[in-house]
Amino acid sequence: MKLNTLRRHFRESSKNLGRNGWMTFASVSAVTVTLLLVGVFLVIMMNLNSMATSLEKDVRISVLTDLTSTKEQQDALKAQIVNIPEVSEVTFSSKEQELEEMIESFGEDGKVFQLYEQSNPLRDVFVVKTKKPQDIMKVSDQIEKMEYVYSVNYGKGKVEKIFSTVGVSRNVGIGLIIGLLFTAMFLISNTIKITIFARQREIEIMKLVGATNAFIRWPFFLEGLFLGILGSIIPIGIILGFYNFLYDLIQPQLSGTFLELLPFNPFAFQVTGLLLLIGAFIGVWGSLMSVRKFLKV
Repeated sequence: MKLNTLRRHFRESSKNLGRNGWMTFASVSAVTVTLLLVGVFLVIMMNLNSMATSLEKDVRISVLTDLTSTKEQQDALKAQIVNIPEVSEVTFSSKEQELEEMIESFGEDGKVFQLYEQSNPLRDVFVVKTKKPQDIMKVSDQIEKMEYVYSVNYGKGKVEKIFSTVGVSRNVGIGLIIGLLFTAMFLISNTIKITIFARQREIEIMKLVGATNAFIRWPFFLEGLFLGILGSIIPIGIILGFYNFLYDLIQPQLSGTFLELLPFNPFAFQVTGLLLLIGAFIGVWGSLMSVRKFLKV
């Protein structure tokens, strides 16, 4: 496409937006309201997904060794565990370290357990992490059958429920966002269609004098793009402003837990980019779908 032609399309689309002021306002409002809802769900889903991922990564297997196992036997056991394809990391924790951690975890009440420092009843432990959290159960079953293993703990029953709940919440969130996007596309398509209907005569004349479909579509394509971008600016401002306020208010209380909110930077840029892309897409799609039927002259 020639540069002069492209300039002409930009001028024409800009004039049409101003010429059809009320319809432009209606279209931008439809995009704004819908993207505000989409943006809220998007922010919630991104944070829930981050929390769920953090929780999944925190799941690990504690392999308690036999009290009678020697260092050589424990090294052999570690080598077997490391060789499991799904295992990403194996860390050794002596029974002395385990007792120390237990004492610290109970705070002031933990001093009672200092009596066991002379005769430690705990066991040496291998802490195992998997490449994928979902491999925990499979790896645990394999380790349980190995020699010099007393028991394997990973929160059986609770872990499966966590994975199931996380999976359902992710699917529900994705479904809601997709549903909102389709609703937005339908609303915007119909709003823009009313605008284009008023210019049906203009399109017919252009077709009759030999204008190609592509030549006619370009101004509408750009109009849809502008409408989508304009409609996304207000939701971006509202969502990021509220999120920044919420982050400063809540995050200090959540620090150190898996419930931490995503940091404002780069989260703000991610949300801005996503909402601009979604707004531009549904604006362009709505325009192109609406103008299609009027090109059949």
